[in-house]
Amino acid sequence: QVQLVESGGGLVQAGGSLRLSCAASGRAFSTYARGWFRQAPGKEREFVAVVNWSGDMTYYANSVKGRFTISRDNALNTVYLQMNSLTPEDTAVYYCAASPTYSNRVYPQGYEYWGQGTQVTVSS
Repeated sequence: QVQLVESGGGLVQAGGSLRLSCAASGRAFSTYARGWFRQAPGKEREFVAVVNWSGDMTYYANSVKGRFTISRDNALNTVYLQMNSLTPEDTAVYYCAASPTYSNRVYPQGYEYWGQGTQVTVSS
């Protein structure tokens, strides 16, 4: 059974940092792009960041560029999202996902596997 399990969410004050992790099990994702999306209450799920299979290509939503960093460790089948300078607008449930291709990286429809999500709450 393939699973993606996020961890690292929580409550943080504005200006603080969190590091999310997404561990995969059930199959290797070393050839898959790995991405992060988020969904705030009453809003659609939106793209946050993606890393290609080898880790040498990344792409970010404009809203997080310069503050968030995505990385991966294929030996651990894990992807990370380092989030700095958090603002209340970053409050959402964060989901990790895996896609067989990097080309459709910003569209949720392009991702084959999804985690259950982890809550990130940023207080002002």
